[in-house]
Amino acid sequence: MFRLYSLFALVDLALIVIALIDCLSAEEYAIRALPRGIWVLLILLFSPIGPIVWFVAGRPPRPVQLSNGTVWRPGSGFPENQRPARSGPVAPDDDPEFLRGLAASRKEDEQLLKSWESDLRRREEELRRRESGFKSGDDEA
Repeated sequence: MFRLYSLFALVDLALIVIALIDCLSAEEYAIRALPRGIWVLLILLFSPIGPIVWFVAGRPPRPVQLSNGTVWRPGSGFPENQRPARSGPVAPDDDPEFLRGLAASRKEDEQLLKSWESDLRRREEELRRRESGFKSGDDEA
């Protein structure tokens, strides 16, 4: 039984030492979730949970080797000189072809509206003539 407790104590001590060395050697900007000082306290005070949490949630993410041979670090984004070029306009109002289509569509809509208005005026005029014709016809009878 004593050997088992000794083994657990040795594993716990190894976890604490490895986690502390890893935490103290990591760059401050790369540490996730909490500041370095709080991670050190968590590792020391909450053993063995603190070191395990450090390895899961606090350790800086590893760089990823892409298939084209480049290295990508999570959260690093693209440097300006390596940013992918955009193939076309981003927004519709930046696209001259789209704006030309809007102007043509607007002209068509205005012409359609004018023809509807003239048709409505013509129908109203016909309706007035009919009504005035019925009224004058009613007076004669």
